[in-house]
Amino acid sequence: MKYKHILIFTTSLLLLFTSLLQAQTALDTVNYRERYGLRVGVDLSKPLRTLLQEDYRGLEIMGDYRIYKDYYLAAELGNEQLPFEADNLRVTSNGSYIKIGGDYNAYDNWAGMENIIFGGLRYGFATFSQTLEEYDIYTRNKYFPPQTIEGPFENAGLTAHWVELVVGLKVEILHNLYLGGNVQLKRMITQNSPNNLDNLTIPGFNRTYDESSFGVGYSYNLSYLIPLYRRERN
Repeated sequence: MKYKHILIFTTSLLLLFTSLLQAQTALDTVNYRERYGLRVGVDLSKPLRTLLQEDYRGLEIMGDYRIYKDYYLAAELGNEQLPFEADNLRVTSNGSYIKIGGDYNAYDNWAGMENIIFGGLRYGFATFSQTLEEYDIYTRNKYFPPQTIEGPFENAGLTAHWVELVVGLKVEILHNLYLGGNVQLKRMITQNSPNNLDNLTIPGFNRTYDESSFGVGYSYNLSYLIPLYRRERN
């Protein structure tokens, strides 16, 4: 009796799986019209970080435009105030940035679905200032404590250029409304910095390191698709 139930259950699963495959095949072979348009949104992580982290301020607007099948033009525009604090200094970077590039959707949707799992490339450019808020001067004389020099000492007109690899997804949670997330691996191309201090943070690039030209970033975003026209896809 037990084996009979198992056989019935297994047969039912196979029949269900077969029917699902047939349904998907039927959907995939019918011509249907996909939406093409402009998707605009905001990075949710930056307002959240503004609320939670002292001295941080940030806002990023993003958009993509579907140009052909699985290919999208993409861009991000933002402004950030990035604080950095170590044992002997406190620095704030403040400025704007833009990132432009493209994405490729690697996910094969069922008919009527337009979610994306994508990889993309960006070129990033930032213009910003770096302000030395305060720093300590240490002495070898153990009887005297370090001397703290208070600013602010601002260096304006700084720029940075970089490229980044982006991997992420966007899922349609309501009609035309998408929730997404991505991670970014960045590599600095060139930057100019003050004569007496390296750039410790850069808007759009985040933290920099002496021993490496690489950086990382992330985004949680909410976006809305503005459909402009439709194209058939088999």
